[in-house]
Amino acid sequence: AMETNTVETVTKTPIDWGALLQTILNWLTTTGIRLVIGILLMIVLFKVINVISKKLYRRLEDRQVDETILRAGTGAFRVALKVLVTVCFVGYIGVETASISACIATLGVGISLAVQGTLSNFAGGVILIVMRPFKVGDFITSSGNSGTVEDIKMFYTVVVTPDNRVIYLPNGSLANNVIVNASVKDDRRVDLVVPIAYEADSERARSIILSICEAWEPIYKTPEPFVEIGELAGSSVNLTVRVWCKSSDYWNVHFFLLSEIKAQFDADGIVIPYNQLDVHINNKD
Repeated sequence: AMETNTVETVTKTPIDWGALLQTILNWLTTTGIRLVIGILLMIVLFKVINVISKKLYRRLEDRQVDETILRAGTGAFRVALKVLVTVCFVGYIGVETASISACIATLGVGISLAVQGTLSNFAGGVILIVMRPFKVGDFITSSGNSGTVEDIKMFYTVVVTPDNRVIYLPNGSLANNVIVNASVKDDRRVDLVVPIAYEADSERARSIILSICEAWEPIYKTPEPFVEIGELAGSSVNLTVRVWCKSSDYWNVHFFLLSEIKAQFDADGIVIPYNQLDVHINNKD
């Protein structure tokens, strides 16, 4: 048997640099120019949108629109316009927007499965903005966190604590938990429990507390301050003290009463007991 060797000859096609240059020039004179013009228009339009949203914010602020709706509404308005400009830019440079929309929809389904918590926060933000259980500037307590609402965003609420710490509360959990709003009502009641010794004169202690309440102006005289024996505890007689004041004066009244009652009791010889154990030893012959 005889073997036949076949030699294949590979012919290299030279690069047509003239055609390549012509293609690049054609792209620059068509799509390239549209790309540059589109980018410039996007920059200008984004700045115009920012200016319009700021003017809209000030105009609505002058009309005393609620701060929560004001911030959320202008923010959504600004984002929506920028998304619209971006879509128009993509279509202007020649990219098929239908295919992009399909890709975005497919991507959105995948992302939605991965960020269910984030979507929950978004839904919670919509609920908070629509139902408005609180607004910017209110002092709230939720899930053990207390502070003044500084901003309500679409995914979380910014709360500043009395010691100036910033807490970001997810809107999803915030909308589904108990919210205590201390700023809705103008008036608030201060509740205290004041213990005195069993040997002390409870009527004298009661009159001292009432005189303190009557002498200090921030404490309301109507409704009248309430001071009565609330409990006969193991080592003390506990007086229940209830007074009304403005919500803004709550903590001032709270601390004033504690310090003033302690000072007056010390001056009058009324003992405020603490937990103690008395041991009596009986000697038997």
